[in-house]
Amino acid sequence: MNRRNFLRGIGATLALPTFASMMPSKLLAATQALETATTPTGAPLRTAFVAFPNGAIPDRWWPTGGMSDFAFGETLSPLQGLRDRFQVLGGLDHLNANPGNDGGGDHARGNGVFLTGVRLKKSATDVQAGISIDQVIAREIGDLTRFPSLELTCDANRKSSGCDSGYSCAYQYNISWKSPTTPMTPENNPRLVFERLFGAGEQGHRQANAQQRMENRRSVLDFVMDDARSLQRRLAHDDREKLDQYLTGVRDVESRIQRAEKFGPNVDPARKTPEGIPESHADYVQVMYDMMLLAFKTDSTRVCTFVLGHDGDNRSFSEIGISEGHHDLSHHQNNAERVDKVATIDRWYVEQFANFLQRMDETEDVDGNSLLHNSRIVYGSGNADGNRHTHHDLPVLLAGGGGGMLKPGRFVKHSNQPMTNLYLSLADQVGVKNLERFGDSTGRLANI
Repeated sequence: MNRRNFLRGIGATLALPTFASMMPSKLLAATQALETATTPTGAPLRTAFVAFPNGAIPDRWWPTGGMSDFAFGETLSPLQGLRDRFQVLGGLDHLNANPGNDGGGDHARGNGVFLTGVRLKKSATDVQAGISIDQVIAREIGDLTRFPSLELTCDANRKSSGCDSGYSCAYQYNISWKSPTTPMTPENNPRLVFERLFGAGEQGHRQANAQQRMENRRSVLDFVMDDARSLQRRLAHDDREKLDQYLTGVRDVESRIQRAEKFGPNVDPARKTPEGIPESHADYVQVMYDMMLLAFKTDSTRVCTFVLGHDGDNRSFSEIGISEGHHDLSHHQNNAERVDKVATIDRWYVEQFANFLQRMDETEDVDGNSLLHNSRIVYGSGNADGNRHTHHDLPVLLAGGGGGMLKPGRFVKHSNQPMTNLYLSLADQVGVKNLERFGDSTGRLANI
């Protein structure tokens, strides 16, 4: 049994970044012509949607000033150093998340409508939503990568029974929908995400492969280091440096997950703690952001969704001095102390997002630009004002340069536009065909 067959048998393959020195210029030109999901330079065009829970304190979220000379408010201030890497989008609505005749359930509607833009059927068992925009894009370009899409969460997974005023839990815990009746259940265990991205083998075998590596306490990189050294001799100097940085980054991520598995707490003896989830929620969020970065960097997928917490999430944030639940606090009734605490949580989520954007911006892509430059990352919530459960003028950021197709560094007030108009424009950029309408769209969103 030769070494390569052995590596294949234990599932120790490694997805690598694209190296310019490994791609002949004629092949690169042909690839650019064939793949619509690329930037003008031919680099892959990535798309991500990140959802945070319970809306935001509006007057702490929105900047002041004009389109280009705006000043950050308290909540978005952690993004000051990345000012020219994203745009703040005002005036985007999800009117299908409004109560209408359905009464309560704004959290379920906020989550279920976020990427679908459709009116949900109010039922705990008969689920009817709509295909989400990430899956529309994945249908178009998913065959270009190993995985059509990647769904992540730092939350529990619930797909059945009632959660919010008679709405199915499927609405409240999922933002990605393959069909009106089929949510794409996100993965909340970073170990399993890592093994999906970097552990070879057919479905059903990966878990055994991962267990073998965990029992041996050896990094997946140990199995492929000889191949990496061989590859290194064939690369140009700049690409060799890129490979070194990449392998170091992968090892760091795996080491952090292993530490979390070894020292993670048993939060509730009656409930088994998922393997690989860190004790610190900040570490948990960051390692899941790392999974998205690695997936994009290796071109394992070009479409990702990440649920930081379902709408209505009542997590406490003792690590930043807040013992009350987030959802409870969001019904602040204009109590100044409670408003301050919600704003602190809003800012904490933005800090985590800023850390992720910074790493994306520091990661070089195949065309010499950054991963962030060649991405479109929507960050937002299905609720606007959590105190009043509103769904107009949603808190939304659009990060990245879209490979030069977007105009970051601005605060653009679009005024009463369906959020789905933005999604149509993003779909156009990756070459989605024959998509005249999406959800409640009224046209393309201009000036992005």
